Amino acid sequence: MDLKGSSAIVTGGASGIGAAAVRQLADLGVTVVIADLQAEKGEVLAEEVKGVFAHVDVTNTEQIGAAVKAAADIAPLRAVVNSAGIGWAQRTIGRDGTVESAHSLEAFTKVIAINLIGTFDMVRQAATAMSLNEPDDDGCRGAIVNLASVAAFDGQIGQASYSASKGGVVGMTLPVARDLAASGIRLNTVAPGLIDTPIYGEGPESEAFKAKLGESVLFPRRLGTGAELASMVIECLTNSYMNGETVRLDGGIRMPPK
Repeated sequence: MDLKGSSAIVTGGASGIGAAAVRQLADLGVTVVIADLQAEKGEVLAEEVKGVFAHVDVTNTEQIGAAVKAAADIAPLRAVVNSAGIGWAQRTIGRDGTVESAHSLEAFTKVIAINLIGTFDMVRQAATAMSLNEPDDDGCRGAIVNLASVAAFDGQIGQASYSASKGGVVGMTLPVARDLAASGIRLNTVAPGLIDTPIYGEGPESEAFKAKLGESVLFPRRLGTGAELASMVIECLTNSYMNGETVRLDGGIRMPPK
């Protein structure tokens, strides 16, 4: 699918994995709407790639709708990347035998709201706009890529909420792709492993920590890069025969319990 001259939305696009996807989409001649809460970073990136920044909290359905409209007003919306997400680490029960020390229900709900429900809300609203596009020669009107995680399959101790949210993203991949097929819209999921993002910090200590993490990767024994992940995202968007699939991009890692 040729995306040149179309618009795209990348949630969580102001930094990290999302920013890498924004840059690669822009290189294809796409006008990208960077949907994020980080206004300063988002606006700088938007200027760099000649795109648009939209302040979007993915738990706010009106803000999602505004971003979809902004993209569709620029050019036909043919690509969406759902990269916005948060993590949380807490064991299901505490050590003192009290419910008060058990996993925060509020935190669990928040992770699900952002990572899973927010992703679905963008899918349903963006796909609605895509359904109005003229189809290409293959009958395709648009494509969506959701970002999950290997935690959907190899969740570690303390990752109940995060794994549940990303497992939900994986679980809805095929049924949503089946739903959207009648409108000529493809949907895939990419499940990253250990990717080098700003979350690990900077400096010698950070580099040493990342090098140690990389030793657990089968091959190559390092963290993945944002560009490598974005490359897989672009492939899922542009390869017209890629549909309804979840792809692990993880260097062959299988996460241990902790």
